Amino acid sequence: MPDRFAASLTDRVYVEQVRSLYLNVVPALVMWVAFIVNFGLAYRNKAEPGLLLLGVAGIVASSPRIAIPMRFRDCALTAALDRKDARRLEVLFSVPYLAFSLLLGILSMHIFLWSTPELHMLTICVVVGYCAGVATNCGQRPRLAIPSMLLAVGPPIVAAALKAEPVYIGMATIASAFVVGGIQAIHVRFETSKSEVGQRLASVSLARCDTLTTLPNRLALQEYFDEHAALTSPHRAIAVHYLDLNGFKPINDRHGHAVGDALLQAVADRLRGAVRSGDMVARMGSDEFAVVQFGIHHADEADLLARRIVATIAQPYALAEYELSISTCVGTAISTDRSVDLDALLKEADAALYEAKRKRHAKTMAMSA
Repeated sequence: MPDRFAASLTDRVYVEQVRSLYLNVVPALVMWVAFIVNFGLAYRNKAEPGLLLLGVAGIVASSPRIAIPMRFRDCALTAALDRKDARRLEVLFSVPYLAFSLLLGILSMHIFLWSTPELHMLTICVVVGYCAGVATNCGQRPRLAIPSMLLAVGPPIVAAALKAEPVYIGMATIASAFVVGGIQAIHVRFETSKSEVGQRLASVSLARCDTLTTLPNRLALQEYFDEHAALTSPHRAIAVHYLDLNGFKPINDRHGHAVGDALLQAVADRLRGAVRSGDMVARMGSDEFAVVQFGIHHADEADLLARRIVATIAQPYALAEYELSISTCVGTAISTDRSVDLDALLKEADAALYEAKRKRHAKTMAMSA
């Protein structure tokens, strides 16, 4: 049975792009409030049953847009995913997203059929803001982002154009131009993201690769850190994770170096798929690895990645006729100080790893006592 994590590069890029959908739930919360305000003011102006039905349906559709990312965020960002798992998460995310987009578009068209310029102004602000959020948060999945934008902004554009008034025709024309530009930007972002993730997953040039795993070596990690640390915003942190493999030496001793080498290669593949676009994983030697995570907003982002690494490594490995299991501990160092070099952060992360292993050992001893 082949290792399910030794997936194709295309599959691993797809998994990474699906993970991006679950990074931020705040825009959905903001849109929920904006929709309620827009609907409430419109209903106050004209209490129509049809408008009430659309408003309630939109609010109901907003609930899973918020609940699903919150419920499955840890799974999406920390679990070891194959293409099937990622596809399920993408469908879960997409269905309420598209439903809300359609309801927002129909509600907006309904409002534009009225002769209330003030509500038209508010409505187009909400729709344009929504489309901007779609492009930002779903840009790595064009098949979701582009239909969502068209469903939301298409109906009000049609309604505005049907008014046959210069101002509304101008608004419809400008909004259509924004949509075309947004779609182009989404395609560019998608291709750029796909290229960046593919390059990372394929690692760097052979001159700076570990010969066994083809991961970047320490020199490549140092060069990458020096280049990207200087470009990272001073308001964001850099996290360095250090890990080694629990149980690797007994497997290597029992089954031989060929199996041990194959296991290290499988671990390297999983680590490539676990880290985000723009981050780097490197082999430091033997069964030790390091991950550098750039531009994080909060410490919990580093914790999520560490947990994802632990979960990814812990899945069973099917190698030759053996099914093997190992685990890992991760030590993490986080810094916003750009004067701190990589060696200092690696030492801090290594110390944190030692402390994590000490606590794990103490817990195991206490449970066995």
